[in-house]
Amino acid sequence: MAFDIPPAGRSSRRLVSDINVTPLVDVMLVLLIIFMIAAPMMTQGVDVDLPETTTQPLRQAADPVMITVDRSGEIYFDDIKGTREILRQQLASLAQRRGTDQAVLLRADREVPYGLVVAVMADIKDAGFNQLGMITQPSAE
Repeated sequence: MAFDIPPAGRSSRRLVSDINVTPLVDVMLVLLIIFMIAAPMMTQGVDVDLPETTTQPLRQAADPVMITVDRSGEIYFDDIKGTREILRQQLASLAQRRGTDQAVLLRADREVPYGLVVAVMADIKDAGFNQLGMITQPSAE
């Protein structure tokens, strides 16, 4: 490495054009800590503890209609795959044949979006069925 020796009569000090990043890093760390503390306070919503099902199963007088919504959002009416439109048609047909006193059971995977489950429940209600049951998994206890 060669050293530059200034010529006689000139100062050995030069202007430094580098950016000092130490203050920048200090400011960024302070901002990071502020945002880490403030971010959880900005979330809005209600914490809900959902109940576990520990009750005994109910007895059914007749064979209920089983509607299943699997993990991918596919809808099955008594093990026959279809869409929501087909489900509405089948429920309307069933209501005309057997009446609206027929029990309908809904089985939905826990990974299915809540909106889809509510939409299927609304379709069942719109068809006129008043007896809607949800099939759940009993608690592990």
